[in-house]
Amino acid sequence: MGKIYCIMGKSASGKDTLFKKLLLECPKMKKMVLYTTRPMREGETDGVEYHFVKPEDLDRFEKEGKLVEKRIYNTVHGPWIYATVDNKDLKLASRNYLVIGTLESYVKIRDYFGQDNVVPILITLDDGIRLQRALNRENVQNEPHYREMCRRYLADEEDFSEEKIREAGISKRYVNEDLSRCFAEICAVIKNPKEG
Repeated sequence: MGKIYCIMGKSASGKDTLFKKLLLECPKMKKMVLYTTRPMREGETDGVEYHFVKPEDLDRFEKEGKLVEKRIYNTVHGPWIYATVDNKDLKLASRNYLVIGTLESYVKIRDYFGQDNVVPILITLDDGIRLQRALNRENVQNEPHYREMCRRYLADEEDFSEEKIREAGISKRYVNEDLSRCFAEICAVIKNPKEG
């Protein structure tokens, strides 16, 4: 039986980098692509990082009973929706999946697919290092969105509060101060789930 490994953590904790490295290291693992109404960032491709859709597309999935979870963020650019859709392409009987999400999305995915089928991978990092990484990432954009960066940074404090992490039943954390070490720890869990 396969598993869904949910990578989550505050913004700029290194989730995307670890996610990409894990897909390369574990070629049999399939990426679970989420849906969003936010605009594509430079360098992103529809269907690769996300399925970029309109709100009415998500409404249709919800009516069809395919919407696993959705989150609405009131950004400085207006509301952006992120969602997990069960498009019936998942073959949990025979393969593992990797998905990036939030603590809230992890809980809903776990409740939808079953606790035995979903493994949390919570990435942590010092807040000062995260803030500098976020700023560096924004600085290279043609149109930096510093206010949105700050909103996300502050929202993470509530979204990943210690209380919410406890309520989600997550005790294991992967500290991303050393990318190679963090990556090796996560690989060990994926290759031998009993270690997690």
